[in-house]
Amino acid sequence: MDLSVSAIRERIAAVSQQIASATSRPIDLVVVTKTHPQEVVLAVAEAGAQFVGENYAQEVRDKASAIEAVRASGVSVQFIGQLQTNKVRMIAGLVDCVASVDRASLIDEISKRMPSTRIHLQVNATGETSKGGCLPDALPELITRALDQGLHVEGLMAVGPTSAREDETRAAFRCVDELASEHGLQIRNYGMSGDLNIAIEQGSTMIRLGSAILGNRN
Repeated sequence: MDLSVSAIRERIAAVSQQIASATSRPIDLVVVTKTHPQEVVLAVAEAGAQFVGENYAQEVRDKASAIEAVRASGVSVQFIGQLQTNKVRMIAGLVDCVASVDRASLIDEISKRMPSTRIHLQVNATGETSKGGCLPDALPELITRALDQGLHVEGLMAVGPTSAREDETRAAFRCVDELASEHGLQIRNYGMSGDLNIAIEQGSTMIRLGSAILGNRN
């Protein structure tokens, strides 16, 4: 896939048009740059992306110079992958938001190494043991813990079911939307290439797209 700035800009514009045709609500696009080299991160920022997402702590550290450059230009960098507590130190100072927070120990480590950081709490709304995220019943305690430690809880994040069945996807996203409303949280961070339309239908305010913008890594 063509990874020039102009080609990336065109694909971002096409996705933005697809979103606009589905809803009048503003929805932010996180361009997922995992496994792509530093020059692609820079190209994505130059193409006009407002958010980029990274999945691996060591990769964030290895791409630090590009990440620092795009943040300096006003692009917000999210960590969206599963994060081990012993790797929080690798991303400290390099990301603006950790969008995959799902347990008390991770909240404690983030508050220690990244005070006042913005976070999204990841909810496992499908009940799949293979997926990250806290169960809905654990959410109130995690929100309280994060707020008490000075973190900024902006919203909830979720991943759709592995089955990709429309009814199961719709139910999972509806659950997260309702939880966000219940707890007064603005951001609903769910929706990827395969379930974009359902995510929009079910209240998403932030979607994460990688291959649709950047293709698969060779």
